[in-house]
Amino acid sequence: MANDAISTALTTIRNGNTRRKAMIRIPATKMTERIVEISVEEGFVKNAVKHKDNGKEFPDVSLRYLGKKKDPHIAVIRRISKPGLRVYSDRRQIPKILGGMGIAISSTSHGLITDREARHKKIGGEILRHIW
Repeated sequence: MANDAISTALTTIRNGNTRRKAMIRIPATKMTERIVEISVEEGFVKNAVKHKDNGKEFPDVSLRYLGKKKDPHIAVIRRISKPGLRVYSDRRQIPKILGGMGIAISSTSHGLITDREARHKKIGGEILRHIW
């Protein structure tokens, strides 16, 4: 059975939100680091700092919460394209998540980009995840 680093990272973020953790640590790959960077740029997480532990790097991700009750800023985070079922979209079929309130992250020939960037650059690719 192969390890899926993207699903592991998304599940870690989802579980950290549920448990209202201030900071979580996810496994580092180029894909997961770029996903975290995009999440920081779009404002879904506070920040991410690289941490080295026993010769391995891990991004430490600070999660965002709303109000005194600490309601999670991320309502839903969902993996779309999976190792067993890849989901591709051309430039005309790029999904809009909640009318632009959420984002879809796509793997394209220009790297990992959001749905807005893909529409602007007029390129399609593999839809990795939705977040809102």
